[in-house]
Amino acid sequence: MQLELSPDQEMLRDTTARFLDELVPPDEVRRLRDDPTGFDDRYWERGAELGWTSLLVSEDHGGGSISGVGLADLALISHEFGRHAAPGPLTAANVVAATLSEVGGESHLDVLGELLAGTAIATWAAAEPAPHDGLGEVALEVRIEGDEVVLSGVKRPVESAERASHLLVTGRTGDGLTQVLVPTGTAGVSMRPMRSVDLTRRFAVVTFDEVRVPIAAVVGEAGRAGAQVDRQLLRAVALTCAEDVGALQLAFDMTVEWAFDRYSFGRPLASFQALKHRFADMKAWLEASHAITDEAIEAVSAGAPDAARLASAAKAFIGPYGAELMQECVQLHGGIGVTFEHDLHLYLRRHTVNQSLYGTPAQHRQRLTDLHEEEAA
Repeated sequence: MQLELSPDQEMLRDTTARFLDELVPPDEVRRLRDDPTGFDDRYWERGAELGWTSLLVSEDHGGGSISGVGLADLALISHEFGRHAAPGPLTAANVVAATLSEVGGESHLDVLGELLAGTAIATWAAAEPAPHDGLGEVALEVRIEGDEVVLSGVKRPVESAERASHLLVTGRTGDGLTQVLVPTGTAGVSMRPMRSVDLTRRFAVVTFDEVRVPIAAVVGEAGRAGAQVDRQLLRAVALTCAEDVGALQLAFDMTVEWAFDRYSFGRPLASFQALKHRFADMKAWLEASHAITDEAIEAVSAGAPDAARLASAAKAFIGPYGAELMQECVQLHGGIGVTFEHDLHLYLRRHTVNQSLYGTPAQHRQRLTDLHEEEAA
């Protein structure tokens, strides 16, 4: 991430890295496999004190960035989350916080304050099951009935839904999109946990059965949230790519170190020409992943015209090439690469799950095609 960092950004990154080294080393990540929540409350509160939840929030609402570009600062934390396979809904929670800061009403400020303090968690309920699982598809119904809002439909997967106090639900009102901040304890909201290959992240299927909340729960304008939802998706994609690059970088570094330490026929594995070619390919994929992610973050931060194209290009590239890099790392480690006791699978798991969040690589390739056709028309 970013070839040149300011001293403040370096401190933010290094502080986060040391914090995660202390609280969630690989042995702890393995232990959390059987923890139904994935992390404890104090872990998230301490992370919030380090700035994990406030970088996309305006100073007027208690937030603020390090460099003046909040998304770039947050991407540094996402990178470390990938390097540590760390628990917590970093991307989803920040998407919600940013939206409440930008378009939320006075009734949402108390919730935003709790999110910034880390005493509560909110997550974004955006994706839906088939046949409405395409990129940007929304079928959940949001009706306005007098002074109430009624929600009906299903969202999946929703990260940390069972830990969250509120869900930012994206639904459809007529031809437009509406977003509603729904307390998880509201009547008609039910959750079913999902299984995930990621050891520390928890996902759920959330069903809304004629859920009724006050009209004040609407975030922004009813039926006119399309542009805001697009911004949320771009942020989520960019941050997910930054997290992926962190996981890929650590897996690559581990494998290079192993290849120099492991001897075969009296020579380090890294000295064999055939393996040098494989490492060269992996290094090229990794550097390209860094570069496209940095470009996407810069474009999304600036609201550039090509932000959607760059974000989709990053997701479309990092998905398959990252998977290839991870598999190469596993194979180059030999038998230990497929054991639970080795750390490598932690980062493979993180990348595997990230491929399916906020649009698959195939869906983003299709989006790139659609954007090109729109520009050519």
